[in-house]
Amino acid sequence: MALPSLASDADLMAHAVTELAQRTALPVAFGGYERSDAVEVSAVVGNRTAHLAGLVVRASRGLGGRAMVERRPRLALDYKTSRHITHDYDRVILGEGISTLFAVPVLVSGVTRGVLYCGSFHPSPFGENVARHAVSVAQDLATELRVRDEVQRRLSQATPDAAGSITAAAREQLRQTYAELRSISADVTDRALRERLAALEHRLATLSHDGADHHEALDVRLSPRETDVLACAALGSTNAEIAATLHLREGTVKSYLQSAMAKLEASTRHAAVAKARRAGILP
Repeated sequence: MALPSLASDADLMAHAVTELAQRTALPVAFGGYERSDAVEVSAVVGNRTAHLAGLVVRASRGLGGRAMVERRPRLALDYKTSRHITHDYDRVILGEGISTLFAVPVLVSGVTRGVLYCGSFHPSPFGENVARHAVSVAQDLATELRVRDEVQRRLSQATPDAAGSITAAAREQLRQTYAELRSISADVTDRALRERLAALEHRLATLSHDGADHHEALDVRLSPRETDVLACAALGSTNAEIAATLHLREGTVKSYLQSAMAKLEASTRHAAVAKARRAGILP
């Protein structure tokens, strides 16, 4: 299920919970963001009652509260008899009929930003594949939140100058953010998430150009990797530095640069960057 690039945080959570249910094939899934040492459930899939919606889970309490403070997944194969958790939320969880429950924290830079849950209505074995899928969904959500945090931080620094244009320093910040987004996108396998990251990249590229910029119409299509490499080169990175950033071989970086230069009809990487910026390919 794809989301628009401007989806709200609530929409992101709803999307993650839906993905969680689909990828784990478990009948019930829910989740919410951390606020003031508690997680409030804002998205639910497969519920039988209205108990789960709006549930507030305090830090260290219940399965999710433990996952939140320990910053690692927690599993209760038989929630009712588990001795490893407090049972503050038995009325809600058992009232829903949930027996097996898995809680995964959403970690951004080591900080718990939310918790995702998935479970079943009967005691059942919990396979490694199910856990892997659940953790992957939480990591995808964490990646999107981390990117949004960084974009917001950079944009807050991009104050216009007296003439209403973006300052040189702010524009350089936007270009650095663009290159970082490209490197993050390269490691994301979820197609919907990649599309949303691409939309953010386009917004940054648009913001970096003001009305004084000269745009050149070019019928050029760079591959994703050619764009990744050229974005890093635009920051002055060497081939070795680009290779380390993008987890590529140095020779591969050189090949991508040469291909991009050929498509842009540029004799040097600097000329290729300048032409790509004029064409709106790079910020």
